[in-house]
Amino acid sequence: MSSPSIVWFRDDLRLADHPALRAAIDRGEPIIGLYVLDEESPGIRPHGGAAKWWLHHSLASLGERLGERGGTLVLRRGPAERIVQELVTDAGAGAVFWNRRYGGAEREVDAALKQGLREEGVEVASFAGSLLFEPWTVKTGAGTPFSVFTPFWRACLALPAPRAPLPEPRAIDGPGRAPASDDLADWDLLPTKPDWAGGLRETWEPGEPAARARLREFLRDDLGSYDRTRDEPGAGATSLLSPRLRWGEVSPYTVWHEAVEAGGGSRFLSEVGWREFAWHTLYRFPELATKNLRPEFDAFNWPRLKPTALEAWQQGQTGYAIVDAGMRELWQSGYMHNRVRMITASFLIKNLLIDWRRGEEWFWDTLVDADEASNPFNWQWVAGSGADASPYFRVFNPELQAKKFDGDGSYVRQWAPEYLAEDGRPPMPIVDLKETRQAALDAYEDVKQAARSH
Repeated sequence: MSSPSIVWFRDDLRLADHPALRAAIDRGEPIIGLYVLDEESPGIRPHGGAAKWWLHHSLASLGERLGERGGTLVLRRGPAERIVQELVTDAGAGAVFWNRRYGGAEREVDAALKQGLREEGVEVASFAGSLLFEPWTVKTGAGTPFSVFTPFWRACLALPAPRAPLPEPRAIDGPGRAPASDDLADWDLLPTKPDWAGGLRETWEPGEPAARARLREFLRDDLGSYDRTRDEPGAGATSLLSPRLRWGEVSPYTVWHEAVEAGGGSRFLSEVGWREFAWHTLYRFPELATKNLRPEFDAFNWPRLKPTALEAWQQGQTGYAIVDAGMRELWQSGYMHNRVRMITASFLIKNLLIDWRRGEEWFWDTLVDADEASNPFNWQWVAGSGADASPYFRVFNPELQAKKFDGDGSYVRQWAPEYLAEDGRPPMPIVDLKETRQAALDAYEDVKQAARSH
């Protein structure tokens, strides 16, 4: 009698270059694909609204692709440790395979599950499928983690090159009788009252086939000009692969090797490296979304929150064109150009003097590519409280940034056209840039002085 293998899909919603799936195929027993919607395990951060929308469609695509090859995807909701144990028992599974996760709460769940299953005689194995370089493999000469990106990435590039991606399986041997599964629609991942996802539907097609098509399109059309135009939000030259990597619809190994084969793109690959750096930072500092990585910033005196200022920022009504364009692009599409992310984040933190955690929470809820490493990591970078942080005195001036990176106004014209219309009536500026910049510098100087006194 067969003892099926369970492949536990997480943030790796693909068939190609999936080491856990390959291990199950090599074991030679029927395969049960499993996805667990875990919003109950301690420390697990529930997905934001835009992320839930993407997850729904990516799971639908994965289930369809598994079915086409003879496999099955079981959906279950609840604390992952219990759910996986129950399916092992229900299916009489002899093995469970997954690709590793690197958040603190996730690692605790995985470690407990691995120990419990092995004690029951179940084969368990985990694999590297989501990062090119695992966190414990990249260290300084003193054996400590890196805190600055450039030497970190240099050390990564000195390691053996990332492995070649694994081929997509043509056939998957499913079980004779599929275990009970939740109906995806019952998870209520899609917004209905109101349905605010129209812009997401117009912008994105989740799923592995679209991810692979986007990678090929970028490498063919945009890689050559990436270094020159990547900072221009109106140029349309970015890869748009961030949500694909966030949900694992394409692996970083595939991106790496296909980029190299297409002619290199060292600057583009360093952006992949920045993603790695964020995950390595989260691995050693699991509370990245809630605590300052640099503890001296705990002394920063955030003024009392002004809800009207926060709402103006969220709604793209600040009176500064590129800030408002970025926030409207985010609300409409679930995405924002990276340069504009830095500008809007700097404006919230340093011109409005609003705690970076409020901005991180908003991006977490509205970005389709928000993950638990990159989102807080980048917010802390702008705030100056994180790894490889920008100097505290760097305050992005949104007007100068717009002139430098959107000189022809194409980005603002698309998302906040009233700023360029002759009879346009844009919002009045809610703060004075010069005054608020000085207030931010004064507050940061207090942090420096407090650190020196200790």
